[in-house]
Formats: sequence, structure tokens, C-alpha cells
Amino acid sequence: MSNWHTKQIDELFEAILTLESVEECYAFFEDACTIKEIIEIAQRLKVAKLLDAGTSYLTVSKEVGVSTATISRVSKCLEYGNGGYKMVMERVDKGEKA
Repeated sequence: MSNWHTKQIDELFEAILTLESVEECYAFFEDACTIKEIIEIAQRLKVAKLLDAGTSYLTVSKEVGVSTATISRVSKCLEYGNGGYKMVMERVDKGEKA
């Protein structure tokens, strides 16, 4: 467990898990984060999806409008991270097919 894994962060994640709809997510995240922070997280997920599909850095940068540094960071997470992006992408993909 990393040193940032705290009771306070556990409580945040538990609160997020109580959200039941996209509209509830908008309400919570608009209160908890800046719009820029929400957009950046959404961009990173889009980058992960495109990289997972084999899209080049240049195409990803043009399509999503992020720096190659951001793309590189997401790429490293996909390859060496904890599997969070892949887990979420698989679950979303299964949900779309259901």
C-alpha cells in the first residue's frame, strides 16, 4: 500500500462508489473538482482507449488535444501501472455490449 492510501481517501472512494448515475457523478464532481480537472481526467481515459487500440502518439495528440508528455504518462500506466485503465475500459466495453 502506498503512503497516499489513507482513511480519508478511502472515504472519498467509498463516497464515489455510492453514485448511481451519470447525473449524480456530474453533481458530485462539479462540486468536488474544477471543470479543468474533470476534463483532464476524461482526456486521460480517452488517451488510454486510443493507445489501447494502437493509435499513434501523433494521432492521439491531435484528436484529444493533449501533450505527448500526457500521452507518455498514460502509456506507462497502461504498460506498468496497476491495471486501472484497462479494468475500467473492459467494464465500460462490457456494459456497452450488454
